[in-house]
Amino acid sequence: MKRRADQEKITLVDDNFLSSKQESMEMAIPQGVLVLNRFWQAVHICSVRRAFSLLYMGHAQVVEGNGQGDDFSTFDFNRWRDLSQDYEGEDSLHTINFRIRIPRVIVLMLFDRIPKKEVKLTRQNIFERDSYTCQYCGEKKDKRDLNLDHVVPRHHGGTTTWENVVCSCIPCNTRKGNRRPPEASMKLVRKPKRPKLRTFLNVQISRNGPDTWRHFLDLAYWNVELSD
Repeated sequence: MKRRADQEKITLVDDNFLSSKQESMEMAIPQGVLVLNRFWQAVHICSVRRAFSLLYMGHAQVVEGNGQGDDFSTFDFNRWRDLSQDYEGEDSLHTINFRIRIPRVIVLMLFDRIPKKEVKLTRQNIFERDSYTCQYCGEKKDKRDLNLDHVVPRHHGGTTTWENVVCSCIPCNTRKGNRRPPEASMKLVRKPKRPKLRTFLNVQISRNGPDTWRHFLDLAYWNVELSD
């Protein structure tokens, strides 16, 4: 019965509140919402829609600073809604019955582990790993001026893996062609490797996140388990 009741809540918040507001939500907070586990370690960046679903279900609470440095308070959906009534910023949503501010950080009530999943091999993630920097000439470029290059070309048996795909500017990509780097008298700035999820998430937060996320990035740094 509880599972059915939870599903009804999801449907209610999705259909009557989130669906009609999705476009304005994502435009207001394009970076998304930072998600903390119950130990207040950053574990994910989710959409505004997902954050509100978690809040409405009672699976998460809003984290809001009190303007006292490291002093923070948490709010459930109803308390956050009540607190938002006098808020006049653009990062808020309006319904017929109430106004609610879009949160920047939420903390999960049960989840206590850092996920073990791997970073997906995508074009965007390659750019992120390589810091939008050509791995041959070392110049930082706009995303529009970058491409992906197989270090060992596919027709030479090269695979599409983290260890064989790098970010390359268009001139370097053209110069290298379908040759191995030594054959084109070129060298890699650094050897490509698979990024760790923990490090990758920290880089994303540091580069794209608002100032309100910085504290939790530092907190995650000091609390994450060290490995060889």
